[in-house]
Amino acid sequence: MKSDKKWMIYGANGYTGRLVVDEAIKRNLNPILAGRSKSIQALAVEKGLEYDIFDLSSIDDIALKLLNVSVLANCAGPFSATAKYMIPACLKSKTHYIDITGEISVYDYAYSKHNEAVSSNIVLCPGVGSDVIPTDCLAVFLKDKCPDATHLSMAWATKGSKPSKGTAKTAVEGLVHGGKVRQNGEIIEVPIAYKERLIDFGFAELNTMTIPWGDIFTAYHSTNIPNIEFYFSRSHKKVESLRKQLKYFRFLKIRWIMNFIKRRIDKVWKPNTAEERADSKSYFWGEVINPNGEKVIGRFSTSDGYDLTAS
Repeated sequence: MKSDKKWMIYGANGYTGRLVVDEAIKRNLNPILAGRSKSIQALAVEKGLEYDIFDLSSIDDIALKLLNVSVLANCAGPFSATAKYMIPACLKSKTHYIDITGEISVYDYAYSKHNEAVSSNIVLCPGVGSDVIPTDCLAVFLKDKCPDATHLSMAWATKGSKPSKGTAKTAVEGLVHGGKVRQNGEIIEVPIAYKERLIDFGFAELNTMTIPWGDIFTAYHSTNIPNIEFYFSRSHKKVESLRKQLKYFRFLKIRWIMNFIKRRIDKVWKPNTAEERADSKSYFWGEVINPNGEKVIGRFSTSDGYDLTAS
């Protein structure tokens, strides 16, 4: 039987992964640090922790690495690329799986493996970070206040923070797939930023645009509300600029162009410092409407999204 104290962080040398490692150490949880880069070894030696180095080319090989691991925390994105190897490996090794994704495709994939997870007596729980947990809690709260709600709108704004390198790369990959909303219970594709809306986040009224966020998938299963849209704060000027570029996004399907952009992100990206994160806040807003036009609105704020994810 596996020890319930044996757990692993894969992608521990990434921006968010390192924050998770530091938080784990504060709580005396002592994870195994893992990833495909040799830099994992230096990080593990620095932190006084076990480590393992392996890539994700073989599901069987990953499963062997996880045989004595009770919980795998996947912090290596884009999760659309890593989860499709990690989740089958966890099913084979009977290892609980969590990650910090906000990608609809990953939630959908994990949900499709539900019966196998039950048979293996494990939990598959993508999205345990700030991407959907705060908004999912808000969605359930609003549904409790308006049980006959048929429409749910949610929004997220940040103040003083910028995306991590991994998040930026995931966002670029997402441009290829267009926008997403849920209508009458079904997820449908729409243009990116096809809607704008002014939203009062409490500290300010901000312009927002629709984005294909994870709540389009998860909030439906949490609330059973059939119509869902998600918005993120962007100035009207930036939204207009984005819309003018939509016709060029199809070229991102060409692998060398995508790789070029990712290399540019690697070159110019600068991480948020601890001081910048301390000064940053995340703001969440939600609205439900029932068939009579009655609505309930909720809003709240948290600390920086990366600190929230790590904690």
